[in-house]
Parts: sequence; C-alpha cells; structure tokens
Amino acid sequence: MSESTHARIPAAPPRQPLPLMQLILVGLQHVLLMYGGAVAVPLIIGQAAGLSREEIAFLINADLLVAGIATVVQSLGIGPLGIRMPIMMGASFAAVGSMVAMAGMPGVGLPGIFGATIAAGLFGMLIAPFMSKIVRFFPPLVTGTVITSIGLSLFPVAVNWAGGGNKAVSFGDPLYLGVAALVLLTILLINRFMRGFWVNISVLIGMGLGYILSGFIGMVDLSGLAQADWMKVVTPLHFGMPQFSLAPILSMCLVVVIIFVESTGMFLALGKITDREVTPGMLRRGLLCDAAASFLAGFLNTFTHSSFAQNIGLVQMTGVRCRSVTIVAGGFLILLSLLPKAAYLVASIPPAVLGGAAIAMFGMVAATGIKILQEADISDRRNQLLVAVSIGMGLIPVVRPEFFSQLPHWMGPITHSGIAMATLSAVLLNLLFNVLGGAERAAMAGPAHSH
Repeated sequence: MSESTHARIPAAPPRQPLPLMQLILVGLQHVLLMYGGAVAVPLIIGQAAGLSREEIAFLINADLLVAGIATVVQSLGIGPLGIRMPIMMGASFAAVGSMVAMAGMPGVGLPGIFGATIAAGLFGMLIAPFMSKIVRFFPPLVTGTVITSIGLSLFPVAVNWAGGGNKAVSFGDPLYLGVAALVLLTILLINRFMRGFWVNISVLIGMGLGYILSGFIGMVDLSGLAQADWMKVVTPLHFGMPQFSLAPILSMCLVVVIIFVESTGMFLALGKITDREVTPGMLRRGLLCDAAASFLAGFLNTFTHSSFAQNIGLVQMTGVRCRSVTIVAGGFLILLSLLPKAAYLVASIPPAVLGGAAIAMFGMVAATGIKILQEADISDRRNQLLVAVSIGMGLIPVVRPEFFSQLPHWMGPITHSGIAMATLSAVLLNLLFNVLGGAERAAMAGPAHSH
C-alpha cells in the first residue's frame, strides 16, 4: 500500500525542507529574478511625480519592504491571509497607467495615490470572499489557456532584457546577446548533465557567470554605490497623510479587480505545478493577502501589490516546490529594504543577464499551460476556437500596447493587461460554448436518447 501511495504523490519529496544553504541560494534566485520588476513600478511613479533621486530610492526601499512582508505572509499563511504556496509578491504593473496620470493631477499626487491604494486594498478585502468562488469557472481548458497566455505575455520582457533593456544604447548588440546566451546555455547544460542541488540553483549559477562576464567587459554600472546609505529604515506616511479622492479610488478599485483575475490564474498555475488543488478557501486566503498587502502599502509609501508570474516559471524549472524557499526570499527583500547598498548591488545586474534566465523560465510557464490543455478536449472545434481567440486577445496589449488607446481611460487596467484580457476571454467563451452551449447540446441529445 505504501508503494501505491508514493506513486500517487510524486510531488512530496520536492516539498520537503531543503538544507539551509540550498534554501538560501534558491531563495536568492527568486529575489534576483523578480527584483527588476519589483523596483520598476516605484521608479516609474517616482519619475512621473518629479521626485529627487533620494526620494525615488526611498520609494524603492518602501516597495521592497512591503513586497517582503507580503511574500512571507502569502507563503507562510497567517490567520485568514496567505495561500501557503511558494509565491513572490511585488508592486503590480496593472496600476501603472492610472498612477502616472494621478501623479500629474493637481491636488492628487503621491498622497492621493496612497489614499486610493489604501481604499482599494480595503475594497479588495471586502470582495475577496466573493471573487474566490470563481474558481469553478476555471476548468483545465480555461486554466491551460490562461497560463499559456501568462507565459507568452511575459516573453517580450525576456527578449527585451536579453537585447540589453530599454536603456541600451545599441539594442541587440552582440555583447548583450552573448551574455544572455551564456546565461541560458549554462542553465540548459546544468539541467542536462547535473542533478539535485545543482539543478535547483542552475538559474543562480547562470546569472552569476553572466554577472562576472558583464563586470569584465564593463557592463556593470556601480556609480552611486558609494553614496548610498548603509542602512535606512522605511518610515510610514513619509510623504504626508494620504488623501482620498473619488475618481482615483474608483480607478484603483478596478485595478484590484484586475489583480484578482490575474492572481487567480497564477494561483491555479502554481497549483498545477505543485500538484495541489487550489480550493475556493485557498483562493480566498491568497486574494485577501493581495488586498491586505495593498492596504498596508498605502501607509508604507508604496503601491498596489500582487503575485509575480515570473517566479512561477522558476518553481516549474527547478522543481523546488516548498514554500520555505519563498519565505526566505521574502526575508531577503525585507533585508534589502533596510540596506540600500545591498539593494544597489542587486539592481546593478545587467538586463542581458536577466534576459538569458527569463527566456527559459517564462517559456516554462507557457509550457505548463500547454501541458494543462492536454487535459481538455482540444479535438472539439469550439474549444480550439476558445484557445485561439483568448491567446490572441492576451497578445494584443503585448504586440501593440496602443491598440485600445482610443477607448475610455477607465478601461486601461483591463485593456493594458494581456493576462486579464486572456482570462476574461477564456472564461466568457467557456460559458458561451461549454456551459450554455453544453446545456443546449444536452437538450438536443435528450430526445434522441429517449428513442
């Protein structure tokens, strides 16, 4: 009987606690992968608000602090909060467009953004119990489509990094491509010829080699490191008391709904990767943590937070599925928020290094979606149409971000999110073809069977 039990639960060994050193190294991988995305949002908003370099640095530290706290709570689970799976949290890109607009509005600025973030977090906590019930609208057909779309929508980010990033003087320079190729090749060779511990830290080794090579050829910029503080504590309400205005609050509440849609897809993806069924109760705890993180963020000078899709690919690729890894990673983020010099060093990783690793990991997210789609009846023409249209809708904001620019501004959080577009399309088409359409087919089949 024990043999059959082990056969049914192949995921048990990867969830066992790792040795301490391995735990630290794999946790560091998670931090390095998501760091660029975590600091991008406060960087963009700080620039839009016209803040000084020191104030933008403070915004980044505040974001790292909240991301670390939220990651620990989401992974560990505290009371009604946290899905208790290996999740990384960070500032959400879904709100960037709205917040940039708010930053330039008279009488709104950062206090208005923080007030809207607090109100939206409270709104999210109120609706999370209701949103958690939508898990029944995510059969394998929908889940597989959404997860494939998550991977595909992330892929342009990986390609952009590999080519040198947005600030590259000569995008696609052979030096950038060579560094990205070295990182990717290192990861592939370790996964081919090594086992166990080495596979678990293959991304870290690849990025480490890429960083060393980048340093030798002058791609690592450490200017300003000497001026950074050794230690700085994030103080609440640093920019003054939050202000509450109706229009920004409504805009951010819509953003929270979009975050919930995206997070639902990511939680289900992680559930498939870790061989755990995501129940409505688990989904409720996960969404509550998303909302509570945003509520806290407004007081700690940062923005709406959500789960990071990038790190799901890392869980799939390394096979390390224990949540203690992301708890350690959350601790690293909190530490980085207190040590600006250390955070500065992490920020000096060239985009090409990240790109080489991201090509493998973001592709793994898409591959997971394709694997899940095999559980659905893809031979059915309607289901093929659902997958085709939903993935196409998810790629619109990626291929041409300005495609929906003429639509009302309030729709921005939806139309700018490929994950949200793909999810809404897949859920609605599944209702049309398989829920409502399934009832029609059953009704038509009824008289035939009665004969």
